[in-house]
Amino acid sequence: MSTKKEEFERQQKEQEEISRIKLPRGSETFGILEQRLGGSRTRVRCLDGKTRICRIPGRLKRRLWVRENDVVIVEPWEFSGDEKGDLIYKYTPTQASYLRRRGLLKRLEDVDGF
Repeated sequence: MSTKKEEFERQQKEQEEISRIKLPRGSETFGILEQRLGGSRTRVRCLDGKTRICRIPGRLKRRLWVRENDVVIVEPWEFSGDEKGDLIYKYTPTQASYLRRRGLLKRLEDVDGF
């Protein structure tokens, strides 16, 4: 049972979460996590059509918990950038649905068949 006040607070939190959404900059790209490989490594299907083995950098290792089908931002490496990269950010389910509604992930879903 949720009261009107709780419902209002939840909507305010969602709205605040959406208004401060982080978007990829420069060489960064959107991706969908396909598989966790262990040792802070993952396989990610990126918006540019490439599948990369990505790692979670040490500064984010304890804070960034990911699962399959999470929407993330990937920063390709300068060296071996087509095959490897770093996970920079993970979107919450609310943020991911907002990105889908805006059409920013449409190409990713078309390419991947998700």
